[in-house]
This record gives sequence, structure tokens and C-alpha cells, in this order.
Amino acid sequence: VQLQASGGGLVQPGGSLRLSCAASGSIFSLNVMGWHRQAPGKQRELVAVSTSGGLRNYADSVKGRFTISRDDSKNTVDLQMNSLKPEDTAVYYCNFRHICDSGPGYWGQGTQVTVSS
Repeated sequence: VQLQASGGGLVQPGGSLRLSCAASGSIFSLNVMGWHRQAPGKQRELVAVSTSGGLRNYADSVKGRFTISRDDSKNTVDLQMNSLKPEDTAVYYCNFRHICDSGPGYWGQGTQVTVSS
């Protein structure tokens, strides 16, 4: 599975950005797609995930501000980020995992999000 992410950039506090990720390759219908992020000097953390069954989960720090959505017909997952804060600054990674996989799955190349005035 290959993942291609896009949509990062520089935005002022309170602004919005939308990240997109497209998966290609050997994709089975039962899967989990999501976004993680890694800030300088910190461990990679989960931001939001969405299952093919319709479940969504968010980190507490982004609840009410970020929305994850997916289009299974296109194998894409988007992350709409509103009310961005400086602490959201990080490299954001798209992740794909089949439900039956016990490992970490596949990662995209990462896209930088910088929130600064």
C-alpha cells in the first residue's frame, strides 16, 4: 500500500487547513485510515482515525476542532483542521492499516503543518 499526503502549510493561529491522503495498491475493504503527528522532540501521536465500519476516534487535544472523513470509493482520507493552535505544529503522517494487521501499517511521507503568527 502506498500513501500520498498533501495539504500542509503555514497558517496563523485560529486558521484552518485541510490535509488529504490517497491510498493505492492492494487495499482490502476492512481497514483503518488515520492521521498521526510528530512535533520536534516529541513522540508520534495519534490525531484521528476512521474505520471502514464508520467509527471515528480523536485525540482529546483536537476534539471539536478537527474532523476526519474518508471516501472509500477513492481510498482517501481527509483531515479538516479548524481553530488551529501553535501546539498543532508538527509533521502530520497519514496511516493505513488493514483490520487483520497487527503491525503499525503503512505510512505516508509526512506533511508539515506550522501554526504561527
